[in-house]
Amino acid sequence: MAYQDLREFIARLEAEGELVRVRAQVDPELEITEITDRVSKGPAERNKALLFEHVRGSDMPVLINAFGSRRRMALALDVDDLDELGRRLAALLDLSLPQNWGEKFGKLGQLLDVARIGPRTVRNGPCQEVVETQNPSLAGLPILKCWPLDAGRYITLPSVISRDPRSRRRNVGMYRLQVFDERTLGMHWQLHKGGAEHERVAHDIGAERIPVAVALGGDPAVIWSGSAPLPPDMDEFLLAGWLRGKPVELVACVSQPLEVPANAEIVIEGYVDPNERRSEGPFGDHTGYYSLAEPYPVLHITAITRRKDPIYPTTIVGRPPMEDYWMGKATERLFLPLIKLFLPEVVDINMPAEGVFHNLVIVSIKKRYPGQARKVMYGLWGLGLLMLAKAIVVVDADVDVHNLSEVAWRVTNNIDAARDCVIVEGPVDALDHAAPRPNYGAKMGIDATRKGPLDGFQRTWPPDIIMSAEIKALVDQRWSEYGIG
Repeated sequence: MAYQDLREFIARLEAEGELVRVRAQVDPELEITEITDRVSKGPAERNKALLFEHVRGSDMPVLINAFGSRRRMALALDVDDLDELGRRLAALLDLSLPQNWGEKFGKLGQLLDVARIGPRTVRNGPCQEVVETQNPSLAGLPILKCWPLDAGRYITLPSVISRDPRSRRRNVGMYRLQVFDERTLGMHWQLHKGGAEHERVAHDIGAERIPVAVALGGDPAVIWSGSAPLPPDMDEFLLAGWLRGKPVELVACVSQPLEVPANAEIVIEGYVDPNERRSEGPFGDHTGYYSLAEPYPVLHITAITRRKDPIYPTTIVGRPPMEDYWMGKATERLFLPLIKLFLPEVVDINMPAEGVFHNLVIVSIKKRYPGQARKVMYGLWGLGLLMLAKAIVVVDADVDVHNLSEVAWRVTNNIDAARDCVIVEGPVDALDHAAPRPNYGAKMGIDATRKGPLDGFQRTWPPDIIMSAEIKALVDQRWSEYGIG
């Protein structure tokens, strides 16, 4: 069942023992970050969502770490486990023809379900219980300063909504926003993201302003969908509706020609001038390093609307693992069937926390012919934002890609560096500080699969060391006799 809003999700977290209410007064400058960092990296029993009820300088509570574990991310998207996301999408993408009437009706039902979950506009919503159009100000929002060298306070968990100035198609992205003052924000939409594409189109057609709305809160599926790397022109609110099983309700903005989630907590409306840039950053980023100051667009605020008693949702990023890792893990599990659609030999994929999404992709394949591992590498580099993957490791189908110890063992044993390592150049993430120039650099592919005659390997490949099933069963049966414990 879909959550109506953030409050229903908070109630679910509390009922499941996944929320701690912090009643002590805390400072939004650095203190909340240090508390949350200890919680997110601490023992599993201490890793909870945190609701800070008394934040210095604001009367709004702050929710953080709500997506910060596999279980809470599953609760957010209302599934028993994140792998269920991939199974649901795989069933929807099943392109085989129905073989009987039962299968035909089942496929028709799936398609009708998708047709029913598109976003719909309503006349009003809780996000506009309070409307500020005369001198709207960010002053009352408990916006965090996360790390000591940050350039200031940052909004970090927004749904940033804009439209392509030419096609009018909507994009929803999750981009950090630096507070310059009470009426302006730095808009950090990176080169490869949908918002930046809208800026390029605005330049092309000579548009003077790009209307933008920043929604905070709402159904957790709506919040998460802004982080999903969807194909261009696919509406993130459609994805959220599919996950929720019901449409996302939208309400018209009060000062911009856009629609926002009706059940959001806070909405910031404004515009970006495509010809205006201002230094944004530094910012302690999800790579574990500070991203340095660079020129980015400026969001000028024209209105702020909110609930009467809003809750401010936020997150922090930094050295992993942190909350954003689990948001990325949901993306990985959901999009695995799409990857298999284009690369059917793929068995599983893992983007571990240590690789901060784009630095390391481990993929297992059913290998049948020479060069197949390289074909998969190049195929992944050609799929959407996987073009930014800095290192791709390909292993055999029987390797557990989520067991990093096993992966490291296979890689270090199975590769010949001259034969199995591929170096290519191309786009890299904007946050890649090691690249010799911005947004462009080298990437590595490693073929760690077994080699044989099809690969031109003339030696005998040794078998794995595995105990016989009979001896395993014998030892299982007699274990208590050994007195080992």
